[in-house]
Amino acid sequence: MGSATVFWAIGDFMHEVAFLPFENETFKWFINYGLLVFGFFGMLYWLRWQKKFNEQAHYDPNRIK
Repeated sequence: MGSATVFWAIGDFMHEVAFLPFENETFKWFINYGLLVFGFFGMLYWLRWQKKFNEQAHYDPNRIK
């Protein structure tokens, strides 16, 4: 048994475990919509903090706007 056999076995294992689920159509849509929802909530979170910082800068003349 040479090193090529070991590396091919590792590659086959990685393909079955890590990459094969991505070939399922349902899983693809789940990832796409999950990232979309995550990005939307992240944007809302960031906008809320930005509004808070803008209000602080409005009342403090020493802050950069």
